[in-house]
Amino acid sequence: IAQAFVNSKIQPGKVVVFIKPTCPFYRKTQDLLSQLPFKEGLLEFVNITATSYTNEIQDYLQLLTGARTVPQVFISKECIGGCTDLVSMHERGELLTRLEQTGALK
Repeated sequence: IAQAFVNSKIQPGKVVVFIKPTCPFYRKTQDLLSQLPFKEGLLEFVNITATSYTNEIQDYLQLLTGARTVPQVFISKECIGGCTDLVSMHERGELLTRLEQTGALK
């Protein structure tokens, strides 16, 4: 179930962030991404604690990414990592370029 759930969320051209809403790193990730002009429906925050299989989702994320922690940010089916990775990518000027390449921005 967890594998199908995660795989159904990760799609080409879309940015998906798996989160736990109580995590301070989620808030920082949300603050950064919410400043960007995403096309409608191409940015999704998935609250894994709203499911009955949070641990299984984290186990599957670990298989996919090597990390069990959230947030985990996927851009067009590729995991770029967590909050620190996202911020670093943004500071290097690579985030906007990557998002423009995927067609996620207005």
